[in-house]
Amino acid sequence: MLEGFTMRRCIIGCLLVFGILSMTFSSEAQQPRKVSRIAFLWAGTSLPPSVPPPPGTLGAILDALLQRLQELGWIEGQNLAIEHRFAEGQFERLPDLAADLVGRKVDVIVATSGIAARAAKQATDTIPIVFTAAADALAMGLVASLAQPGGNVTGLTYLSSELSGKRLELLKEALPSVSRVAVLRCPRIAGQPNLADAPQWRETQAAARALGVHLHSLEVQGLDDLESAWEAATKEHVEALLPLDCPPLNVPPGLQRVIAFTAKSRLPGMHLARRHADIGGLMAYGPDPADAWRRAATLVHKILQGAKPADLPVEQVVKFELVINLKTAQALGITIPPTLLFQADMVIR
Repeated sequence: MLEGFTMRRCIIGCLLVFGILSMTFSSEAQQPRKVSRIAFLWAGTSLPPSVPPPPGTLGAILDALLQRLQELGWIEGQNLAIEHRFAEGQFERLPDLAADLVGRKVDVIVATSGIAARAAKQATDTIPIVFTAAADALAMGLVASLAQPGGNVTGLTYLSSELSGKRLELLKEALPSVSRVAVLRCPRIAGQPNLADAPQWRETQAAARALGVHLHSLEVQGLDDLESAWEAATKEHVEALLPLDCPPLNVPPGLQRVIAFTAKSRLPGMHLARRHADIGGLMAYGPDPADAWRRAATLVHKILQGAKPADLPVEQVVKFELVINLKTAQALGITIPPTLLFQADMVIR
């Protein structure tokens, strides 16, 4: 009889344990999985739908970042939610767009340009900000130092001033007879100083002296100034165009207007990024955006796991690409030297 009583107690105990475990598992199953929220702040226009997006386009670059996040375990629609805000080339809208994202209390703001990063930084000193490939982050005041950013901002940067001289060298290598080059600049943007302009201009001037090239400065603040800039370039009888890192002209519609002018004026141009050559620019030399954005995704991953931007050093962009559009060269009657074609990372035929 004692054995029967003991057996009953054992069975009852087991049932109680199973019941408690069942309730625990059920409770855990009902708890929603935490979804992290990141937001992209764009200076340019919204991305056109395209599956898959053409290589080199902003859509393809964004896909590279999202793919890297997926490799690190962040899946949109599962544990990751994504928002986008586009200034549509109207940079005065960036502060309001950044403030809207701050009000939504996203976990990370991904600034897709230096000017977007500056607007985000002015909007918040608490929400982490990662810039994807900002020119001269230190000169723009985005961080206190590259090794120890401090604050809530980190990302990837490159020295646009050094690239300006290199672009002029490549342009001269492609067109040895060129002696008069128009340099499209933005010393001010939307009424604010463009801190990256002066170092770029100095480096370009130094390269020009070494190469025996005369520079003509075309200063603009935005799209409204382009027509007068084109008139000045025509009067000076320039032989090529070299835009510096000028945000209003790096995104649509400014980007298209610059390329349209070079085509209409039959003016060879050396531009900043592959997307410029993709739509008709003769040449482009600049950071490989897909590589930079994938590395930015790693920084986002670290922050979502608990790292502080202040403890994540700003990384230098180390991969650059030279793109040559042979279709444009043919239209302009230009023969690109074989030695330069050999150096190119991509040739558009």
